[in-house]
Amino acid sequence: MAEAYIVEAVRTPVGRRGGSLAGVHPADLGAHVLKELVTRAGIDPAAVEDVVFGCLDTVGPQAGDIARTSWLAAGLPEEVPGTTVDRQCGSSQQAVHFAAQAVLSGTQDLVVAGGVQNMSMVPIAFASRQAAVPLGLTEGPFAGSEGWRARYGDQPVNQFAGAEMIAAKWGITRRDQEEYALRSHQRAVRAIDEGRFERETVPYGDVTTDEGPRRDTSLEKMAALNPVIDGGTVTAACSSQVSDGAAALLLASEQAVREHGLTPRARVHHLSVRGEDPIRMLTAPIPATAHALKKTGLSLDAIDLVEINEAFAPVVLAWLKETGADPDKVNVNGGAISLGHPLGATGAKLMTTLLHELIRTGARYGLQTMCEGGGQANVTIIERL
Repeated sequence: MAEAYIVEAVRTPVGRRGGSLAGVHPADLGAHVLKELVTRAGIDPAAVEDVVFGCLDTVGPQAGDIARTSWLAAGLPEEVPGTTVDRQCGSSQQAVHFAAQAVLSGTQDLVVAGGVQNMSMVPIAFASRQAAVPLGLTEGPFAGSEGWRARYGDQPVNQFAGAEMIAAKWGITRRDQEEYALRSHQRAVRAIDEGRFERETVPYGDVTTDEGPRRDTSLEKMAALNPVIDGGTVTAACSSQVSDGAAALLLASEQAVREHGLTPRARVHHLSVRGEDPIRMLTAPIPATAHALKKTGLSLDAIDLVEINEAFAPVVLAWLKETGADPDKVNVNGGAISLGHPLGATGAKLMTTLLHELIRTGARYGLQTMCEGGGQANVTIIERL
């Protein structure tokens, strides 16, 4: 049976909105991790058969197939193509899936997967807003669709509303969310202080460390914030941070491992993606995880580490309630609430962190999942070698 191996994985530090990476062209952020990936893996870059990158809001500096432009901006061979994927927040996790599927199918042997996003330069949902005015539409990609309205009416499609729906359905209080958010910051700070991110992170100039974690945050400070939606429970403190960054992984077949003398670090054990209610939007990781475990025959007890994207605290807390997972195995080094969520890069970033934490701890199985626009969720399970 064919195997897809992860050979190497790297990421930039994640910059805060308006922070040290805010002025860096997205192609240069992508190029930065690609150059380091090729160097660390010790491969001839001309042997790479495709570059698959995730990115949202592909307008302005992120337009024009950012996977291809990042590769070229890195000074790497022109004969290597690239393609850009948009599965919303799961875009670069899907990029990993496409790269692995190419290897598993036997059609390609050496593929790069990754993602990039500069949210300081191109704000979230900018593509929808930019197009709405000249087209005479209400803001949002669904505006004007008769088919959408016939099926879902005029319900607001809003991630904050989705987070509030989750909090209400699962009985998650504001205090629950704030305690979770505080733990995310504490775990991220500990990971930084212990050097857990050092091998996976490629400094960008003087930027050597993730800028998001707040050492001085507290429950008292969080309690002083207003909710995003009047009368709601979700505040900025319980939400993922607007961020800038890039990440990339090299996936290889068994043949490529032999031919290029590579050292695989993990094998891809499972890939799947599922959908759920697009209005509530953020709950798909729950059925997607159940689906993945059923397909593999694994139990959550067999999973040593979990990375579930902290889009909002209720997303993770509801997932924990439904799955019964051990919180001490989940987002052990913090997550998007503390470390940031550079949309199109986050899937590859989480996979990079998951891989390196498996290596650091000597654990075997890692599971990654994340909520995505449209009510979707990818699940990837990897096995350390």
